Amino acid sequence: MRKIYHLASCSTCQRIIKTLNNGEGFELQNIKEEKMTPEQLDAMAEKVGSYEALFSRRAMKYRAMGLHEKQLSEQDYRQLILDEYTFLKRPVILIDDAIFVGNAKKMVEAAQAAL
Repeated sequence: MRKIYHLASCSTCQRIIKTLNNGEGFELQNIKEEKMTPEQLDAMAEKVGSYEALFSRRAMKYRAMGLHEKQLSEQDYRQLILDEYTFLKRPVILIDDAIFVGNAKKMVEAAQAAL
């Protein structure tokens, strides 16, 4: 399965999708319009090892909600991502059994190499 969880309004996500054959051969899921299911999130967390690895501390709501001052558990991370799409580190790229999370240059290069 090849799938990209992204935000259509995110220019970084769009740039990365362009580098991956313009998204051809991928199912694209705009997480703002089509919310992730708990099952989808659980499957991602299983592949990457934790919900924290999928969590974005760069989201504006992270500081606004005072989360930077709290000790969060794995269940907290899971619930926050399900409640608010902006907490998902984007994009999340699934290529067969591999998962690539975020927009770091090394991560994008690894995803390109996996194609």
